[in-house]
Order: sequence, then structure tokens, then C-alpha cells
Amino acid sequence: MDSIFIKNALIINEGKRQIADVLIEGERIKWVHGERSMLQEAPSPLTTNHLPLTIDAQGLLLLPGLIDDQVHFREPGLTHKGDIHSESRAAIAGGITSFMDMPNTLPQTVTVEALNDKFDIAAQTSMANYSFMIGGTNNNIDELKKEGAKRAVAVKVFMGASTGNMLVDNPQSLERIFSETDRIIVTHCESEAVIAANKARYMAQYGEDLDITFHPKIRDVQACFESSSEAVRLAKKYNSRLHIFHLSTEKELSLLESKPLEEKRITAEVCIHHLWFSDEDYAEKGNLIKWNPAVKSRTDRDALRKALIEGKIDIVATDHAPHTMAEKQGSCLKAASGGPMVQHALVAMLELCKQGVFTEELLVEKMAHAPAKLFGIKDRGFIREGYYADLVLVNPNQSWTVGKENILYKCGWSPLEGATFSHRVEKTFVNGRLVYDGGVFDEGFRGKELEVK
Repeated sequence: MDSIFIKNALIINEGKRQIADVLIEGERIKWVHGERSMLQEAPSPLTTNHLPLTIDAQGLLLLPGLIDDQVHFREPGLTHKGDIHSESRAAIAGGITSFMDMPNTLPQTVTVEALNDKFDIAAQTSMANYSFMIGGTNNNIDELKKEGAKRAVAVKVFMGASTGNMLVDNPQSLERIFSETDRIIVTHCESEAVIAANKARYMAQYGEDLDITFHPKIRDVQACFESSSEAVRLAKKYNSRLHIFHLSTEKELSLLESKPLEEKRITAEVCIHHLWFSDEDYAEKGNLIKWNPAVKSRTDRDALRKALIEGKIDIVATDHAPHTMAEKQGSCLKAASGGPMVQHALVAMLELCKQGVFTEELLVEKMAHAPAKLFGIKDRGFIREGYYADLVLVNPNQSWTVGKENILYKCGWSPLEGATFSHRVEKTFVNGRLVYDGGVFDEGFRGKELEVK
């Protein structure tokens, strides 16, 4: 059994920070001991057939591996943008050890067969731990109720634009999904009617060649609020378990409550780009920060930050959605929406911590603990004895700049290119294995399917 001994690390976990040592045996954490080196104090617990690999982590932060509840790794069918291997590899380098992938691939993950196919691909290629969501449509409620569909971590419902037939815009279909599905329902909320009206108005005034500054005007606050309100209405009507993805507006926060996650039936997520950028950044970044929902005002951004601190928002995720640079060109009506983020999410959030926006304890809560609790992920998301050793060592005093030479996404670009960060991920452990070490990957390693309680 492989053993790894990490000593003198500053562990941030469950709202606390302490200098402590961690012993990993096999895939799991054998013990955690605070304040001083247990290797020196009491060597008996380290009785093994061989001495463990010892890592002196003095001056480094040790965090639980992050769990990203929203990624688009593009496989199958869209692998010119990214694939499960390439994007999970980038995630590992960014401290994300588990991910949940979305159903809008080709073919779409709207059947049990397609769901199982994606699990099979991940088992062969993913360097991180993985799960997948099954997508709702206007006519697949019976598929969602099959026993095999329970393998998915949640049901994803696009109450806003998506590819193919994944927009669920039939009121009767939405009623059936919310009333007949005993799963977590995850929603993308933007009103198609509001978006269409806004688009028609601006095109009539300014023509079809609208620049990126029109994107948050077309996909505006009202488009988000109307759709989120409908999702909340349905969830309350049927006592459904609802999780609203990528909030982008201050107005939507009125739909949420500030109370412990365990007491909620309706929860919400915010993404890195909505916490980092505002519409003031379109002048510099242009289509590179075009997402759906759109990046909106500084007021919205600051309100989202405040709501995260107050507990109205429960999870921070990436909505990692790579496109080629060619696909990001054109007017705001033509350029693809979405961008890559998994490699840089943790360091971006740590930068906001350094600026005093958040605390590192809050970061760990919203990016590791809360996803594990919300989705019922077994034995992950915490630094606890007996849990899987999904861990990240971060140097808090290692400045570096995002550039083409260090971007790992298959698409080859980042909306954060040119940003300088003060923290660097040094080592990432997945299931007790050191899979990323100072830029070097254990390329033969493969993660596990996430087990749901």
C-alpha cells in the first residue's frame, strides 16, 4: 500500500486553519494530526512495510480537492474544443479533483444509454473523479424516471437557450419534470421570450452586426429573473429539490434565503467569471468573456459576492466551456458563448481572498465542502480521516502570469490571459495519488466515478 506523509502544512478545512500533518495510505486519509509533526512525536502510527514518501509542506496551504459542479468537457462529439482527458488534466493542474459534466454534447446526454457511454469514456480517459448530469427535454420524462438515470448526479434543465432540443419551453413538460422527478433538478435560467424581444428591438435599431456590449442588454436582468422565478415557483409548488446554476444578477437574489445549506430545498451557484468580471471588462476582453448568462454590471457582481458571503449562494463553480478562437469571433449574435476556466478557478478565487473580498475558509466551503454536501458525494470534499485523499498543496507566495506557454486547455486560450496571480498550485493528489507535481503529470492515472450517498 502506497503511503504519503505531508507535514507542516497549513490546512484550511471546515472553517478552521491549523498547521498539521496528514498521512495518506492507499486511496484514503489515514489520519490528520495538528500543530506538530506526528512523525517525530509518535512514530507508531506510521508502522508500514516501508517509509512513506514525505513531503515537507511548510509555508504551503493544504486544501481539500475542489469539486466543480458545472463543466462542459465537450466529449462526445465536440472534441475539437476539448475532451474529457484534456480538460480533466487542466482541472487537476488547477486543484479541481472532481467534476460534474453537462449533457449538451453530441449526442446529447438525454438517455440512459448516452449517460452510460459518457461514464465509459471517463473511466478510460479522465484524470479527475467524475460524474455526469442527464438532460431533460420536452419529451423525455419517462427516460429521466428510469432506474439507470439515477446514475446521473442530477437532472439538468435548460430553461434558456441550448443546443438541439434541450430547451425545455413547454409548460406541461416543465410541470412534469418538477412534479415527477425525485432528483436534484439543476437549471439554466434565461427567458427565451425576453431574449427574443430584446434581440428584435436592438436589431431594428442598430442592425445585425451588434458588438459585445449588447450581449448583457439582450440577455438582461429581466430575462434571468423571469426564468429563475418560474423555476422557484415550480420547485415550491412541488417541493422539488432545485439548484439554480450560474446566477448573474442582483435581482435574482431576492428569490433565495440566507440559511444553512442543509436546511434548503432551493440552492444556487455562482461562477468565477461572474465574480471576477463586470461589463466594464468588455472593452478589453470582448467576446472572450461572452457567457450565457451574460457578465453584467459591477453592481450585480458586487451583489453576488455579498450573497456568497451571506449564504444566499451556496456553491462556486466554473461553467468551464471551451471554444476555439475561431468560434469566439464575430458579432455578439454570432460568437460562441462560454470560456475555459478549470485551470485558473482556484488561483482566481485565492486572489480575491488576498484582496479581502473573501476568506480562504469561505472558498473551501463553497468549492469543496458545499458541492459534496449538496449532491451527496460520498467521502469527498473534506480533509477527514477515512475520506479519499483528494488534496491540493498551494504556494501562497509564488507569483506567475497566465500566458500561452502555460495554458493547458485544448482550445489554447484563457479569458484570464495576462492576469498575474500570487498563488500557484504545486501538487494535486487524487484518490491518494500524487497526479500533478510542479507541472509534471502522472499521465497513466485515472480517476473514479463519484459515489452518491
